[in-house]
Amino acid sequence: MAQNQTSEIIDAYSGFYENHDEAWRMLGAKYKAQNIVDVCRGKQFAKVLEVGAGDGSILYHLDQQQFAPELFAIEISESGVEHIKGRNLRSIKEVQLFDGYHIPYADQEFDLVILAHVLEHVEYERMLLRELKRVARFQVIEVPRDYRFGVDNRIGHFLAYGHINVYTPSSLRYLLRSEGFKILTDKTSMIQPEVTRFNTFINQKKQKSLVKNLKITVEYRLKTILNRLLGKKSREKLASAYTVLCSFSEEKTQIFNR
Repeated sequence: MAQNQTSEIIDAYSGFYENHDEAWRMLGAKYKAQNIVDVCRGKQFAKVLEVGAGDGSILYHLDQQQFAPELFAIEISESGVEHIKGRNLRSIKEVQLFDGYHIPYADQEFDLVILAHVLEHVEYERMLLRELKRVARFQVIEVPRDYRFGVDNRIGHFLAYGHINVYTPSSLRYLLRSEGFKILTDKTSMIQPEVTRFNTFINQKKQKSLVKNLKITVEYRLKTILNRLLGKKSREKLASAYTVLCSFSEEKTQIFNR
């Protein structure tokens, strides 16, 4: 990757968190953190790194849940790093800037590395994925399920959020397995009603009404019922995000190196 490309990316995100919506990010992060906890249920991790930690909103919720005694963070944005440090979270041991690809830690330094809603922004996905498995035995990865039929007609919408890659659960699994990751646990999740209400009435500034409120609740419950009745295929089709806990398969490494 050319040095000037890296510099352009860093410059683009440098001040990203200087004037951001704290309440909106914290609300979304609550459910992202819960997804991480859910896929890791039954396992304990002493030393955890979040890559692309943003403003530290996910780390805040993990800290509140005492997810791990030692949390570390790296982030491409200077304003993000400062925001994380300013939270003064009990579990946070170190926060560093990084270039978006090269993780500044030794091989297998962590028990777990987290990459939540980052991969859709990354130009060279496989380069970053290889760094994740280098620094930790286990990896949690979450992506939004942006892909829909006709997604190419909404390119302006997704690029406005910096989403240069779009995924389905199947396409993410293919990417991970082709890089030698073994998927241990996965979870599909839908946007919760309180998040939809916040986005509708606060972000989009639409006028509140009993009918709109009821519609949000009914649509969520209907999707939940369909998921129960129709199974995994329905869950993946209706999901808004997909979360996986992975480990790296040494057997795959040997196959790829032949």
